[in-house]
Amino acid sequence: MYGGVSCKGEYEKNCIFAQRYRIVEMRSEKIFDPLRKKEVPATPEEIVRQGVIQWLHSQKNIPYPMMISECSFTYNKRVYRADVLVRAKDLSPLLLVECKAPHIKIDKNVIEQGIRYNRALNLKYLMFTNGKCTYFCERVGDGVEYRFLDEIPEILL
Repeated sequence: MYGGVSCKGEYEKNCIFAQRYRIVEMRSEKIFDPLRKKEVPATPEEIVRQGVIQWLHSQKNIPYPMMISECSFTYNKRVYRADVLVRAKDLSPLLLVECKAPHIKIDKNVIEQGIRYNRALNLKYLMFTNGKCTYFCERVGDGVEYRFLDEIPEILL
């Protein structure tokens, strides 16, 4: 149970993209974001974000134009930023990806942050990663209950 939101069937997955698709070496202080079409500081969280973007694009065949990086939105009169938003084929938002630096554990607080964001965004799927482990969640119906999934849903592919 996360903040009044129940999650069923937790699964931890090794983050394959962190090893296979490392797209930057720390020799550089900048990294190119293909979604924002500019170089950004290569912070640990940004390296994870760019790894996710490359993994979604190269392994899950999600075109870059279907993803938004650092997407701003308002909830309860406050402005927040989603790390990555993936849109469905009809361009409606479908998946929120919350990225953390590798040293930050994906715990109850991170999951609650994503669920809080989703109260404003109303998405079907959530993904949480720190580049070492990744969780996929699906909102059950139109309610506040989520279940953990083994794999990213085929509907996104």
